Amino acid sequence: MTHPKCLHKRFKGFLLLLTQRALTETGPATPIRLSVENDLSNMTPETYSSSVVEGGVLLSAMRSLQETHQDFKFTVKEDPNFGLFLESVNGVAGNEHEQTYWELLSESSGEYRRLDVGIGCYVPEPNEHIILRFTSWGKH
Repeated sequence: MTHPKCLHKRFKGFLLLLTQRALTETGPATPIRLSVENDLSNMTPETYSSSVVEGGVLLSAMRSLQETHQDFKFTVKEDPNFGLFLESVNGVAGNEHEQTYWELLSESSGEYRRLDVGIGCYVPEPNEHIILRFTSWGKH
């Protein structure tokens, strides 16, 4: 009979193996296209290609993009009630006083729709076109 303390150690080892496997193995990559637009300036939109593991969130694709492209940078702020909030992209930050923010959109066949969750929760579809649009809520 195995002593209960030994079982506990075996169980810990099993959990460690499962955790290591989960962290080192990834599923198929989901390619996405990400565009950065600025409604408030005549800046030319920038488009990037990225990917996320199947079932992964947009934040992961954006972090990967930031690590591989020097011209793509973003910052987030965490709200205790609503989670991650996209604060700035490529040095342009939203400002409550100026009523500006980064709108999250998905485009398909010329149709645009707002994402119903933020970058920390949104799971992109394969080949989805995500648009980060700097705009003003006072503009509409």
